[in-house]
Amino acid sequence: MIKRLIGFILDTVQVIIFSVSIFLFIYLLVLQPHKIKGASMEPNFHNSEYLLTDKVTYRFMREPQRGDVVVFKAPPNYTDEYIKRIIGLPGDSVMVKQGRVYVNDQTLNESYLPQDLVIKGGNYLQEGRPATVPANSYVVMGDNRPHSLDSRAFGPITRDKITGRAWVVYWPISEIGGIDEPIY
Repeated sequence: MIKRLIGFILDTVQVIIFSVSIFLFIYLLVLQPHKIKGASMEPNFHNSEYLLTDKVTYRFMREPQRGDVVVFKAPPNYTDEYIKRIIGLPGDSVMVKQGRVYVNDQTLNESYLPQDLVIKGGNYLQEGRPATVPANSYVVMGDNRPHSLDSRAFGPITRDKITGRAWVVYWPISEIGGIDEPIY
């Protein structure tokens, strides 16, 4: 009887250790849940929605692309994580002018934003002044530009600060779905 009880306990401990190991592997290296905090990504992502961040794509498959929604460690202290959309890639010239975003002297067609949205510059991306995105860096902006702290204020983020690519919204259930990648 005692041997069976000890065997049961050992089997249970093995299952728990195995399960925790799989969870940690997935959480640390493959997918990570994130909660949207605030309105900076409205109307495409809403406060308190949950999404899964893909941590594999940028490690093994491809570099971040314009239009990708990314989670990153935000300046100035790099402890908070923000979710924003990549607008400018390394080497791009980015400018905010007359309420629009220009990349390499072309108006950026942002079909995921309301047509009447007026975009303003900030401390880094000042109105009418182009800025070149440094190597290994990205300009990111929230979809709700009037209410987003982003690269217009704090400048480009470096590649090593990107945690992953937003992949799928999983909560609330009514919003479940993959995240569309815009075509520019």
